[in-house]
Amino acid sequence: MHTASSYALLSELPSANHIAEVHLTRLTNLLYTASKGRYNRDKAIQIRNAAKNSIGTYMPVKALELKHTIKLIEEFNKEISEIETAIQSIMNKINSPITTIPGVNFRMGAMIIAEIGDFNNFDSPDKILAFAGFSPSTYQSGQLKNCYAHMEKRGSRYLRYALFNATKFVCNWNPIFIDYLAKKRSEGKHYNVAISHAAKKLVRLFSLYKSLFNLT
Repeated sequence: MHTASSYALLSELPSANHIAEVHLTRLTNLLYTASKGRYNRDKAIQIRNAAKNSIGTYMPVKALELKHTIKLIEEFNKEISEIETAIQSIMNKINSPITTIPGVNFRMGAMIIAEIGDFNNFDSPDKILAFAGFSPSTYQSGQLKNCYAHMEKRGSRYLRYALFNATKFVCNWNPIFIDYLAKKRSEGKHYNVAISHAAKKLVRLFSLYKSLFNLT
C-alpha cells in the first residue's frame, strides 16, 4: 500500500469512482511512470476492473482527506530522508567501529552512541543494561518474590529500542549470535525473551571493546 505507485495513483484518483471512470490510457501512463515501468496496461485494466466492482461508497470529503494525508506522508518522508542523510554524515565523521558489527547499521549505531555517550561512564555491562532498562521487573510482597518476563519501563527507551532492534539483525548475520539465539529458543524461551538475552550479550561485547567505541 505504501509504495510510490499507490501514492501517485491515489493522489490523482482518490476513490474507486475516480479510478473506474478514468480513461485507460491515462491510468496506464500514471502507473507506468510511478512504478518506473513495472506496471503496464494489464495492471491498469486489473485495477480499473477492481474499482468498477468495488462496494466502496464515494465520499468527496474522504477523497480530499486521502489526498492531503498522502501529501503529509510524502513531506514527512522527505524530512526523514534529510535527517538520515545528516546522521550518516555525522557517523562517517565519527568513523565508529560499532557499524562494523554485522547487523548494526548507521541508524541503530548512531542511536546507541547518542544514548550511551562515553562507554567509560559505565564500569560494567550490567550498568549499561540497567540504564537501558533491560533488567526484568520484580514484584515483591512479604515473603513472595517473583520476576516477570517483561522488561522494566525505566531507563532509556531509545537505547532499549536500538539495542533490541540491532540485536535482531545481529542474530541474522553473526554466526555466534545465531547459535546463541537458537540455544535460547531451544530452551523454550519466547523469541522476544531470547532476543533480550542476545542483547545483553551484545552489550557485553560493547563493554569488552569499549575503548574502541568512545568518541574521544
